Amino acid sequence: MAPGHEGLPVLMLGPLLRYVGETEATLWVETDRPCRVEVLGYSARTFAVAGHHYGLVVVRGLRPGTDYAYEVVLDDTVRWPEKDSAFGPSVLRTLDPSGPQHLVFGSCRRAQLPPPDDHRSDAMAALAYKLAGMPPESRPDAMLLIGDQVYADSPGPSTQRFIEDRRDPSAPPGHDVADFEEYCALYREAWSAPAVRWLLSVMPTIMIFDDHDVHDDWNISAAWRRETRASPWWQSRITGAYMSYWIYQHLGNLAPSELGSDDLWRHVQDQDDAAPALRELALRSDAPDHGVRWSIRRDFGRVRVVVIDSRSHRVVDDDRHRLMVDQAEWEWVTTSSHGDLDHLVLATSLPLLLPRGIHSLEAWNEAVCAGAWGKRFSSTAERLRQAVDLEHWAAFRASFAAFERLLTDIAGGSAGPSPASITVISGDIHHNYLAAVNLPRAARSTTAIYQAVCSPIHNILSGSTRRSLRLVTSLFGAAITAAAARLAGVRAPRVRWKITDGPWFLNMLAELSYDGLEARIRFDRAVADPAGRTRLEPEAEAVLTRATPPDAGAA
Repeated sequence: MAPGHEGLPVLMLGPLLRYVGETEATLWVETDRPCRVEVLGYSARTFAVAGHHYGLVVVRGLRPGTDYAYEVVLDDTVRWPEKDSAFGPSVLRTLDPSGPQHLVFGSCRRAQLPPPDDHRSDAMAALAYKLAGMPPESRPDAMLLIGDQVYADSPGPSTQRFIEDRRDPSAPPGHDVADFEEYCALYREAWSAPAVRWLLSVMPTIMIFDDHDVHDDWNISAAWRRETRASPWWQSRITGAYMSYWIYQHLGNLAPSELGSDDLWRHVQDQDDAAPALRELALRSDAPDHGVRWSIRRDFGRVRVVVIDSRSHRVVDDDRHRLMVDQAEWEWVTTSSHGDLDHLVLATSLPLLLPRGIHSLEAWNEAVCAGAWGKRFSSTAERLRQAVDLEHWAAFRASFAAFERLLTDIAGGSAGPSPASITVISGDIHHNYLAAVNLPRAARSTTAIYQAVCSPIHNILSGSTRRSLRLVTSLFGAAITAAAARLAGVRAPRVRWKITDGPWFLNMLAELSYDGLEARIRFDRAVADPAGRTRLEPEAEAVLTRATPPDAGAA
């Protein structure tokens, strides 16, 4: 937004509509100076972090299922909506817990890419154009961005220019983001395009990081941690990553009640500069068993969403004892997943259930890295692990088995009524699919279980990588990798799954729809029209559960 009169505050980024419940909402902004931010009659002072200024306004006293067009006022000057916007006013719609619930999700979005995969195929921009033509009551209730909201290890041109103006990119880490200041530039690049900026002003969002929010292969193994942590640039990178993540992503995940009980949030508001407090948080978060919770639990009527942090709580210091999520965090995930629900959504940036060839390859690789074929093969397997990102749940077999037990316990009603559906949603792997799941015969229930993967939002794989994936996931590739896994002593998974829709190597968003006991999913692809404007077109739709649960499992 263009600056106004000299001395008046300017909206640098936002507004982002974050938490929206039945009667409360939070809106986030970044401004160019300290000021008071007002939305719908509620206001808050900005807080400062290393010369940057942010505001989070909690709006209360709203009515469920109601539309509220809003403005953002900075020190008595209206700064949003922008004049002559092509998208219309920003409208906040509160949650109606008694009505149908609609949740959009996806991951992996690079803000700027060279042709042919340029801005016209950005699925988030396409969603903005779609919603601009819809009444607010027809829009989804929330959007789950489940990893790689920014690419710190592959920033776009505007961030690269910012880096070049600050330091010499011929020295490590090159054009990668190096510190908090460069992360701030990266987020502005990611969220400043007019379509995306408007979308984030009307669509409540839940966010969780994945590796590229920090660095490719973040916490993939003990060897990676030793090598990367020894790099002279790493400490400022990881500190800037956690500091900026708390500000730009995590803070808005919190409900007003959680904000009220959050000691760090209260402390940040009391400081002239909150940077020291956030640096201390970053240092704790990068340590083993750090106890900082980034995972999130939200209820949408009788639909529960549990978003799992599958990056920062990893246990990887010993190749013979690896966990995707440490024990304390997994206990929280388990407790949060049980309840009297109609539907459960378990969001993890990394897919639980991969195409079978990839699953077996990753399980084999973990076993060989741990010494199943002797020391001579371990180092080669480690190089392969890092080169082709063998780091999903299949590569953490103890955690994969724990997830199998969690699904079996919930579907079997061991800690309460069984939900009509459980859907594990994920991203990361840059192709999209739906897989139906069968539990072991002794644990069969009426709960329908699915894995839904939606990635990328905007970052299509190269043709050579797609061809390699198709080879590994072919019947031949699956047979070879399964045989290798058996020779490495890997047991077969207890659950069975089959890809029923996809895979698609497209920029996409997916939408889960719930109405009573009925659940559906739709995958939409981004398509550019001749005029250069992008739109969403349906690629596939599937019924997950009907109003009356089936008598058998999903597959």
